[in-house]
Amino acid sequence: MARGRFITFEGGEGAGKSTQVRRLVETLARRGIEAVATREPGGAPGAELIRKLLVDGPASRWEPLTEALLHIAARREHVVCTVWPALERGQWVISDRFADSTMAYQGYGQGADRATLAALHRLVVGEFVPDLTLVLDLPVALGLARAGERDAGGSGRYERMDVAMHRRLREGFLAIARSEPGRCVVLDASLGPDDVAAAVERAVRQHLGAALHG
Repeated sequence: MARGRFITFEGGEGAGKSTQVRRLVETLARRGIEAVATREPGGAPGAELIRKLLVDGPASRWEPLTEALLHIAARREHVVCTVWPALERGQWVISDRFADSTMAYQGYGQGADRATLAALHRLVVGEFVPDLTLVLDLPVALGLARAGERDAGGSGRYERMDVAMHRRLREGFLAIARSEPGRCVVLDASLGPDDVAAAVERAVRQHLGAALHG
C-alpha cells in the first residue's frame, strides 16, 4: 500500500483554513482518495486537552517558550496518534496548522528563539515534514475582521493579541514560504472561498499530481 500524503494549511487569523481543509477533503474524495481532516493544536485526544489551555484565557497567559512547548507537546500526540497511522494506512492527512504555525506565532510573532523552536520540533518528530504546505495569506486587518465575524463578536486568545504581533506573524509565514519554496505555496486568501479552493486544487495538482493518479 502506498503511503498517504500530508498537506498542511497555514496562515493568520481569519484566513479560511478550516473551510479549505474541508473542501480539499471533499475534492480528494471525488477523486477516490480517502483523506483525514485534522487540526493543531489538537487532532488527538491528549492534544485536544492541551488545545483548551492554548486558545482560551488572556492573550498574555503564557510566556512565549512555555507556549511553544505546549504546542510541541500537543504535536507529538497528534503525529503519533493521528497523522502517522493515517499515512501508513494510505490515507491523505489534511491539517489546519502544523509546525510552521509554532515558528510563525511563537518565533516571529512573540519572539521565542527560532533555532530553539526548530530543535524542539526535530526532537519530537525527527525530519518529518509536510509533502505540501499551503499558506493562505491576506492583510492583517481583513483577517482579524473575518475572525471577529466568524466568532460572532467573541474572539479567541490569539485574535486578542495586538496588531503588531499579527503583522510579525504574517511576515513570519511569508519568510518561511520563501525559505522552502519546494514545500510551500502562498495563496491569496483575500479572494472568495471558491476562488481560493480552485487555487488550492491547482497547487495540489501541480505538486502532487503523480500521487493523485496513483
